[in-house]
This record gives sequence, structure tokens and C-alpha cells, in this order.
Amino acid sequence: MYVCGITPYDATHLGHAATYVGFDLLNRAWRDAGLTVSYVQNVTDVDDPLLERARETGETWQALAAREIDLFQSDMAALRVVPPMRYVGVVESIPIVVALIQRLQDAGVTYLVDSDLYFSAAAASDFGVVSRLDHATMLALFAERGGDPDRPGKKDPLDWLLWRGARPDEPSWDTAIGPGRPGWHIECTAIVLEYLEPDIDVQGGGSDLAFPHHEMCAAQASVVTGVPFARSFVQAGMVAYEGAKMSKSRGNLVFVSKLLAAGVDPMAIRLALLAHHYRDDWEYTDADLAAAVERLQAWRSAAARSNTPDAEALLEVIRMRLEDDLDAPGALAAVDAWAAGVSDADGAALMRATIDALLGIAL
Repeated sequence: MYVCGITPYDATHLGHAATYVGFDLLNRAWRDAGLTVSYVQNVTDVDDPLLERARETGETWQALAAREIDLFQSDMAALRVVPPMRYVGVVESIPIVVALIQRLQDAGVTYLVDSDLYFSAAAASDFGVVSRLDHATMLALFAERGGDPDRPGKKDPLDWLLWRGARPDEPSWDTAIGPGRPGWHIECTAIVLEYLEPDIDVQGGGSDLAFPHHEMCAAQASVVTGVPFARSFVQAGMVAYEGAKMSKSRGNLVFVSKLLAAGVDPMAIRLALLAHHYRDDWEYTDADLAAAVERLQAWRSAAARSNTPDAEALLEVIRMRLEDDLDAPGALAAVDAWAAGVSDADGAALMRATIDALLGIAL
């Protein structure tokens, strides 16, 4: 499994957290089924939004990225998200990105616009299979999500940047393909092919990555490998706040670290996220957190009783719910029903282990 990671300049808001908690459920379910999981996540530690924020704040982009990466990882630990096998940054991946671009050059699917190197979308016979969008929608989303469809000199408006030639006052690396830095989409393709393999089981991320990011990652990979990039492209829903999608550009962010600093139990935060199916779009309110706090108290109270319901049955129900497209709300409802019941006194340990291992909730 490969899950697209953060660009580290505003970590970690609840939209981030909802995505990574969602894929944490998949990681836990696979492990519970006895599978060995190879899980990689990138960090886009050099990119335009990061550089812009660094200029605004007057600090170096390296210092900003390092601080936000540390904060993100500490937030994930607090939410008991099982870490990936590897966190891989773009900066450390420059050599493998360059090597992949050279393979694309050898395949004849790249071209220059001034000092910038582009991928020709027409070279990917399966372009569009991931997002299944019409051409007009692709163009609109490409412009909205970091693309440059109107740039003069491109062969097709949907062609995308592989390598950005060196610019004054921007980070740059001297490489065999010239000085510059990677485009956005090539980094994830390179990292997957280096640390995992073609035809991975899952490429994951937020639903706003289906196009262009996941589409373009897949197209690059299929050209050089001849096989599909991933068997499943899985996208998590968007979290809104105050009437709009939670986003850095709008500034309507609720940060995990600020909730933790205010004394909120991280297990309550995780429960607030798990109360919504990972694919669903939803809007966060204070009522979500209040309900999660109440639910956590009820579960902990039940776990402390001398009489506990049948933990074996609870384990099986939670497994069934997670097997059904990671139905976390259904799994939580099963624990609610358990917490309201009474039965034998021997299931407390298994019950705690079940809720811990499968849902990531420490009681």
C-alpha cells in the first residue's frame, strides 16, 4: 500500500487525520488477517506551496518542512496510527526521480518547454482509467489543482510537468537531466517503483487526488512498466468546516495538535473521525467531538465493569464490519451495543485487545 503524504506546511488538520486514520484501518485489517503489509508514504518536502509559505514566514523551507513533519508524525502517534514501513521525502528521492525520468525520456514520451520537462499524456494509452472523467472536467480540475493547462508551448493542455528547470531563488539540484527539481506527480511514481513494485494493491489518498495526481502517477508508471500501477485506487472523503472543505487556502482548519494542547483525549479525536465512513464527505462540528468524548467514556466505563459481554462475538462483528469496505461506523455501533450489555466476566482482556488492534482505540 502506498498513501500519498502531506506537503509539510500546515500539519495536521482533521482532513489529513481522517485520511490517514482511514488507511490505518486497512493496515490493521490486513495485519489482523495474517498478511505481511508493505506500506510506504511520501512527504512532499519541496514544492511550490511549501516555498510560498516559507517566504511568507521568513524561515527557510527546510526548517519549515522539518518542523511540520515532526508535528505530523507526533500527531499520528497520538492518534495511534501505525506508521508506514517507510516515510520517504522528495529531497532524498531526487536520484530515483531522475532515473525514472531518464527511462521516460528513453521511451520518447517527454519534451521540453523552455527548461521544463513535460510528459505527453497522449503516450499513456490508459490515461483516464483511474478518474473516469471527461476531458472538460479534467481540464477544469487540472487548472484548479496545480496544473498549467494554458501554458504556451505544450503539446496538450493536460500534459504535466516532470522536472522544473532551475529558477532564481528556488531550490535546485544539478543532475543528469539538468538543474532543477521534480514536478509533483513523478515523485510518487518513483517512490512506489523504488520501494514497492508495479501493480501494488492500493494507492490511497484524499478524493481530491483522484485527478490529476493518481491519474498521472498511474500513467507514468504504465509507460515504463507495461502493467497497471495499482490494483485499487482508494480515495478518502473530504472534511468540511464552517460550510466549506477544510483547506489551507481557506484557512478553515482544525488542527489535531491544538485539540491535544487543549486537553482533548486523542482517542476521542480518533473516534470522532471513525464515526464517519472513510469515503464519505462530512462537515466537522464541535458536536462530533462531544459525541466522541461521550462514546469513549461509555466504552471505558463498560470495560471497567466486573461483568463484560462476549468478547469473541464482538471480535467477529468488528471484523465483518471492517471487511465491508472498512465500515468503521458499523464497527463503532457494535462496540456501543457491547458496552450496553452484560455477560460473562472473562472477556475484558480480549475486548480491549480487539478494540485496540482493529480500531486503534486504547481504553
